[in-house]
Amino acid sequence: MTTSARPSSASPSPSSAAAAPSWDDLVSTALLGVERRTPPWLQGADDPAAALLDLAAVRTVQRRAGLRPGTAAPLPEPARPDPRPELPPAARRRLALLLADRAAGGSGGRNGSAPNLAELLPQWLAAANAHGYRAPAPLLDALLDAARARSDLRPHALELAGPGALWLAAFNPDWKFALRTTAPASPSPGAAPPPGPEERSTLWQEGLFAERVALLARLRATDPAAALELLRSTWAQERAEDRLMFVDALREGLSASDEPFLEEALSDRSRNVRATAAELLSALPGSALAARMASRALACVSAVPGPGGGLRLVVEAPAGCDAAMERDGVVARPPSGRGERSWWLGQLVDATPLSAWTEAFGLPPAALVELPVADDWQADLHAAWSRAAVRQRDAGWARALLGPLPEPAVRPAPVGDPARLLAVLPEEERAAWVARFVESQGLAESHSMLGVCAVPWSEPLGRAVVDALDIARDAGSYPWSFSGVMGLAERSLDPSAVDRVAPLAALPEETENGSPGAAGYWSEAFGRLAATLRLRATMLQELRPGPAAAP
Repeated sequence: MTTSARPSSASPSPSSAAAAPSWDDLVSTALLGVERRTPPWLQGADDPAAALLDLAAVRTVQRRAGLRPGTAAPLPEPARPDPRPELPPAARRRLALLLADRAAGGSGGRNGSAPNLAELLPQWLAAANAHGYRAPAPLLDALLDAARARSDLRPHALELAGPGALWLAAFNPDWKFALRTTAPASPSPGAAPPPGPEERSTLWQEGLFAERVALLARLRATDPAAALELLRSTWAQERAEDRLMFVDALREGLSASDEPFLEEALSDRSRNVRATAAELLSALPGSALAARMASRALACVSAVPGPGGGLRLVVEAPAGCDAAMERDGVVARPPSGRGERSWWLGQLVDATPLSAWTEAFGLPPAALVELPVADDWQADLHAAWSRAAVRQRDAGWARALLGPLPEPAVRPAPVGDPARLLAVLPEEERAAWVARFVESQGLAESHSMLGVCAVPWSEPLGRAVVDALDIARDAGSYPWSFSGVMGLAERSLDPSAVDRVAPLAALPEETENGSPGAAGYWSEAFGRLAATLRLRATMLQELRPGPAAAP
């Protein structure tokens, strides 16, 4: 063994073991610098810095030589079993391709004719869950990474991943979101039934937050009373943010039996919990809170004879917001730019049962909506009625506020947010209304309305959208302004519509008044739409049990 060429005087010899510096002493001296402070155990060395390094080298060998093997920790408990069937082989390969494309940054985008696979992943997950499949174990990490990157994927991704995702999330901080992400309110048909009373109690007391919320949601769909009893058992010990999520889960199966609990929640320490409880109570037309709100709102609105002999509505907005109103969920401070009185009035009308207006004035919803409102209060009153119709899921009021089906060349003036009102209507009626809107008004204001229509779109709605896109192309319209609707069509058109779309991908001649390059864009966009529809048809076929088409 070769000895060091460094002079022996470089390393002082401590007089005793007690004088030997500890590892922490060495680190502190190195950080401070021997030029600023020389400890006693380096004094007398020809080169204190070299001596410090020699001591550190010796101490490193001592530390390594003195290590004792650690005690083996017990293996973690395995994940709960998942009884659902595995994906068919072709569908498993398809999921791997979709996840790999997402990790690579997406292949389609809005350029080129290739389908945008990243935008098809949410639809694929929903379809796989509808069949009741579980994700393959080797793909759980990629599925969790995808859900981490896109919050809109999380409920369906975690439903497909099942208990394996929660097990993995406990070991990786990047996946902690899975422990607090709620499951879909309506579990897929293939999901396991709710656990029995004993297992239910154990899971509620000891489970992860996501498991507890999922249990509560599933129970609300099958046994609302049992879910409420479970929630009451630990309510006082729950954290504020957890109480908020638990109260929100009561939307499923909400009934008059929930009223006593929600009335108690109006006095909760958390403002958000109080607000959610008030919102749910206002959705119960027979609740005491709904009656209190109706009394306040009706005191602000009255019907008087109008100049032409008919009736008109007169509004006297609240002059203040007292403590009783605040307890019932009225927020006293308005947002910036909003007047206090109109803000308070809107909240009172929001929470009033819509039946109270028809009973008080003896008129159906359509007649009430048509009444003139004095002093420019019509917009505030109708917007509040619109929000109430959405909250109470009242299709009759939604129809009245939307008005009749649009006529060609007539610009409708729906009240509030038409898309939210449309969501209250049955699926077929909703699709018919939007199809008529597209036929009469085009696509300029239809994007949000199309977004609330059931997927895949009905044949009349799909035909109206494709025809409107074709008309826009023939008119030389600026093509890039239709990219949002084109993206919706890729995800929402029934795959059978490919026979109507494919011929439109032929490159047309440039029109005299058209935008430069528009013809090529339209051809490319329709080509991508046709390719996406074919791919969606293949993906759905792969998910069906039995022989499936190869990817």
